[in-house]
Formats: sequence, C-alpha cells, structure tokens
Amino acid sequence: MRSIGEMARDSGLGVSALRFYDRAGVLVPAWVDPVSGYRWYAPEQLEEARVLARLRRAGMPLADIRLALAGWSGADAGLVRRLLWAHVRRLERGLAEARSEFSTLRALLDHRENPMTASPRTGTVRLSLSAPRLAGALDAVRFAVGEDPELPMLGGVLFDVEGDGLRLVATDRYRMAVARSTCAGDGGGRAQVVVPTPLVDAMRALLLDDEPVRFTVEADRVTLEAGERQVSGQCLTHDFPDYRRLVRLPAGRRVVVDVPALREALEIGPVRVAGWSEPGRSARDVSVLATADDGTVTVCGDGDEDGSNVGVDRGFLLDALAAADRDRLVLEFGAAPTAPLAVRRTDDEGTFSLLMPVRLDD
Repeated sequence: MRSIGEMARDSGLGVSALRFYDRAGVLVPAWVDPVSGYRWYAPEQLEEARVLARLRRAGMPLADIRLALAGWSGADAGLVRRLLWAHVRRLERGLAEARSEFSTLRALLDHRENPMTASPRTGTVRLSLSAPRLAGALDAVRFAVGEDPELPMLGGVLFDVEGDGLRLVATDRYRMAVARSTCAGDGGGRAQVVVPTPLVDAMRALLLDDEPVRFTVEADRVTLEAGERQVSGQCLTHDFPDYRRLVRLPAGRRVVVDVPALREALEIGPVRVAGWSEPGRSARDVSVLATADDGTVTVCGDGDEDGSNVGVDRGFLLDALAAADRDRLVLEFGAAPTAPLAVRRTDDEGTFSLLMPVRLDD
C-alpha cells in the first residue's frame, strides 16, 4: 500500500489533487484509516494515477477523465481511444477559434498603437552613474531576463530613466526583477530603452572600478563609457511591458528570513516535480514554503491542510536570493497562494523580485 504522499511523489499528482479526485469519485483510495482519515492506495492504483495525471495535463474534462479511467481499468481500449480523439478534436477547434480571436485583437492593437514597434525617442539623454551601484543593479535583475524567441521584447533589460532616478527591469513572465539606482543627468525627460542581453553583459564587464560612468541614450542607440573604455549598441526595437502595472500588488504578509539558512533548507529540503503548463518547457523542482505564526519559513513536503502554503520554482527562488545579495531579506507572501511571492531587501524597497507561484494541485 502507498501513502498519499508516496502516491503523489510517484504519480505526478499533488496531495491536494489526490484528495480532490477522491472526493469526486475519480480515484478513490483502497483504504482510509477510520481514525485518522489518512488515505492509502493499492499498488495497482499507481498506473491509474499516472494515466490520470497525463489526462489532466492534456486538459481533459473531469467527466471524460472518469470515463477514460473506467475504460482503462476495464481494459476497454476502444472507449479510451474514442475519448482521446474526441478531446483532441475539441482542442483543435478551440485553438482555431483562439487564433481567429487573437488575429482580431492584433488588428485592433495595430489600429490603436503607433505604427512603429518601438516608442519614438527624440533628443539625447546623458547620465552619470556610480559604477558599483549600476553593477549591483544589473546583478539584481540579470537572472530574470527572458530567453523565449517568441517574445523578443523580453530578451534584455529595460533602462527606465526619469529625472534623477533609474530603474532596471527584467522579466521572463514567470519572474520579474526590479532594481533602482540614482543618477545625475542633463535632463531630456523620460527615456525607456531595452538593452539586449549581450550588450548588458558587455556593460557589466566594464563596471570594475569605483569611478563614475557615463550612460548615453541617443535615438535607438546606447553607449556606456568607463574611463577610456566604452561599449555601444542598438536597443531592441520592441516596447517593453508596462512593469509599473505588474508590480502594484496588494500588501501581503512580510517575513524576514535568514538567507543562508533558507538557501540550505531549499537545497536539502523536499521538492515536488511539476511540469510546465505549455509545450517546450521542461519539468521543474518546486519547493513548498510554509509560514508559521512566529514568522518562521520552512520548506515542507506535500502537506497543506489549509491551502496556505506557496509553491515556487526552487531554482528561481535560489536565483532571486543570490541576486538580492543580502544575508537577510524580506519574503512577502500574497493574500492567496496564487499571488506572486516578493523577495525584497530590508534596506532598499526599490530593488526586489517577484516570482509567480506554482499551483500545488498540478
């Protein structure tokens, strides 16, 4: 017999998902302890659970999943095949309808927006920046740069200049990093440019001294000068998403954590393996974070009786902790497990990361 935790680990279904499918009568445990209510599964139920996990990932409706599992356990291959093909046809029709709607939306967007894909830039903006501060800001956001060729506007770092402030922003949709720095300039209003990743890395390589550096935006070209050395290149000709709307989150529960201890707990603690919800992305290790009333954050297993635990990609969280470069950080948990997890510095509220949570019933 397998415990519910062992069944979750071996089948790819979360504990909360197994409980749901028990209540729905789809995958009922072989035995339930009458005293503790703990669920136990027979060895032959593992195959059914794995089939169920695949059908869930394929998006099959619950009613069809119930029939498909009945056919699977009853060796009715014909029924299962008919259900699978019916679901594939539904998906194909839905995809065709979605493409049609997206095509209409793109036409509406083209009508509303300027024909240019990038915001027009007039004049020149020149800034003087502290090399160490700029280096720290780049280090704080570089890990979150997108690599999806279908989203070229995310393949770099946004430099958002306004007055004497500079914000650097990077996102790959699943995480976002924002860093703030001060600067001195000659005016010229607000400027927003997306610097491609190779140019960002070349800029970072120049920031080795403590002397001020000069950053220039001229039309769609940026230049960084450090002493006698400089790098220059074209900006990306795509508009970056309005990050200011994305970071306006309701205040959540803030917990100060010891970073070395949390990193060790993440590295040696239990993980769940979850698949991405879109093609082309590999499975990831998910750490489940729980907060106690005294503010302690622990990396726990699958148990989540009240639904308050938060699942995050372990690699993403380790990256965010390293990029923040502090021994103590603030983790800000949203009001719901589906809200982003914020990783903030205790001494700089303007530099932070947001990590999208992972559904624990996946």
